[in-house]
Amino acid sequence: MKTEQELKNIVKSRYTKIAEQGKAENASSCCGATTPSNKVYNIMMDDYSDTEGYIEAADLGLGCGLPTQFAKINKGDMVIDLGSGAGNDCFVARHETGAEGKVIGIDFTPVMIQKARLNAEKLGYNNVEFREGDIDDMPVNDNVADVIVSNCVLNLVPNKQKVIKEIYRVLKPGGHFSISDIVLVGNLPDALREDAEMYAGCVAGAIQKTEYLQHISNAGFESLKVQKEKPITIPDDILSKYLSQDKIKEFNTSSIGIFSITVYAEKPGKKEDKPRLKLSELQANSSSCCATNSGCC
Repeated sequence: MKTEQELKNIVKSRYTKIAEQGKAENASSCCGATTPSNKVYNIMMDDYSDTEGYIEAADLGLGCGLPTQFAKINKGDMVIDLGSGAGNDCFVARHETGAEGKVIGIDFTPVMIQKARLNAEKLGYNNVEFREGDIDDMPVNDNVADVIVSNCVLNLVPNKQKVIKEIYRVLKPGGHFSISDIVLVGNLPDALREDAEMYAGCVAGAIQKTEYLQHISNAGFESLKVQKEKPITIPDDILSKYLSQDKIKEFNTSSIGIFSITVYAEKPGKKEDKPRLKLSELQANSSSCCATNSGCC
């Protein structure tokens, strides 16, 4: 049984390699981590091509949903993306927040952070920031985010309860999250569950759907709901690395289900209105400006 740190090191090593792979190669494997399938499979990811704010260069094909589509992001919001990769969901979120909002991406893989920062610089986005760090110990203060999003990342973290508690800490009262992730119904075969490559591939690290939702409720979140759910099928040529043909047939006809779910929940409390200057304050500022500098008005 590997320790939490050993599992984190495995994921970090895999995702360093993934950062240098192409989207097509990542999309035809399990979250980019396993050897690509002999056929062209979109195993996990959803299609972003019609999503406003989508930047193809930032899409490494590693997601399992479209959390930003369900995240109810408003203009001026402060959004945090957990496991931000090359910046894909951050740039989609930035389209929703506008220039007046702010987006922070957190990732623990230095190469991903470098890639995301380069993408942001090319786009000229000065309100999108990328911070290196663990999502179970976020490098941000308490009560700062209006919205948190994440795409196929929590399943890679050994201590999911700790991440969910961190999400609660970082969200403002009245803030909410929308997270896409991989969950299970039934127990995976031992060969899949124990393999490090499949852990980095989003499958072996997944927990039971009921347990996942219970962790969210236990953390104190309200208005919990599953916004979207879809089954995930692992191709036989990937399964054949771990299971015999008889075991593959047994697995495919069993009640075991691997699902991508997008989950929404809110932190209790009242959301404060964003501060706006009153008309009288604008007029006072204008008068002050004109009184001190005749050329400014």
